[in-house]
Amino acid sequence: MTKQVAVVLAGCGVFDGSEIYETTLTLLRLDQLGIGYRCFAPDIEQTQVVNHLTQQAMPDESRNVLVESARLARGEISPLTDLDADDFDAVIVPGGFGVAKNLSDFAEAGDAMQVLESLKTALEGFKEDAKPIGLMCISPVLVPRLLGDGVAVTVGHDPGVSGAISAMGGLHRGCGVEDIVVDLEHRVVTTPAYMLATRLSEAATGIFKLVDRIDEMMD
Repeated sequence: MTKQVAVVLAGCGVFDGSEIYETTLTLLRLDQLGIGYRCFAPDIEQTQVVNHLTQQAMPDESRNVLVESARLARGEISPLTDLDADDFDAVIVPGGFGVAKNLSDFAEAGDAMQVLESLKTALEGFKEDAKPIGLMCISPVLVPRLLGDGVAVTVGHDPGVSGAISAMGGLHRGCGVEDIVVDLEHRVVTTPAYMLATRLSEAATGIFKLVDRIDEMMD
């Protein structure tokens, strides 16, 4: 039976949703390895809409996270509440500011953040069954709230985000853009991606390593 991976999205676009390159590279590598996948996103309104040309907020505009995420998934996507860990062998969460705005309130609350309850519920099954969990870019900041204290993760070298991870009970490990951090005990794999990447190829190297390690851990 083909391995199956759930991919959790947070909108479409680096400044208010999921990072498009990170998501595409994740799906590409899964496909190259012959791994099946299904995308999920919360059916909620975005916290903020950003004009990606000017990087300015658009306070009079509203968008739905699931509808926007469907752009990335070519329409093949389901509400996050439908995600059942029993149907998958692993889960991956790409980065992008949607993680800090839609999947959590980290953008505003910092280390006092709360995580979207439907995400916490969805990932609980993966944690309980010791199924691999991959996170990239800013998404490792969610780990202390999702998985508890003492899980080693990386966002690269960002002092603000790494400090918040530590303040919430996580263990941050410095990491280069083309590498990964693996917490074997907790079955978590992370990579900095566009927290550090200046080129698409840099992000690809780390993301491919993450997906490859997730693949190995599913065996």
